Amino acid sequence: MASLNFDATQVEPSTGKDPIPAGKYVAAIVTSEMKPTKNGAGQYLECEYQVLEGEHKGRKVWSRHNLQHPNAQTVQIARGELSAICRAVGIMTPKDSAELHNLPLTITVKLKKRDDNGELTNEVSAWAKKDAAAGVPQQAGSSPAGTPATPPWLRR
Repeated sequence: MASLNFDATQVEPSTGKDPIPAGKYVAAIVTSEMKPTKNGAGQYLECEYQVLEGEHKGRKVWSRHNLQHPNAQTVQIARGELSAICRAVGIMTPKDSAELHNLPLTITVKLKKRDDNGELTNEVSAWAKKDAAAGVPQQAGSSPAGTPATPPWLRR
């Protein structure tokens, strides 16, 4: 039992949150933890990400990586995902998952139907350096670094 001393009439009720739309987001891992699998035969690294920019700034999504599992292919997939995370944040040989925290990266988020209740949920499916995010569209007649917007084959 927990002592609350709370008055619900003074706070607007939460309406819940739908998953964020599928897409690429600049985010950072804010927490991570090794947890046992349901059957206890392995462990997975759970990473919690917070979106850092845009309309969904502040929203959280999670990924799980089965680093200890009886199935070697499952471990190989998880290690590949962890390698992508490490490369995206520039930490190639972390001794602790906390070394991956609070470093911006680009995550690709997909929508997946949950097996238990059929509702949509977010799934992080790819990791890249922050610079790999979709850029801001260029204005007509301009180009990066002050170079002319005319393509080379039309210049004289």
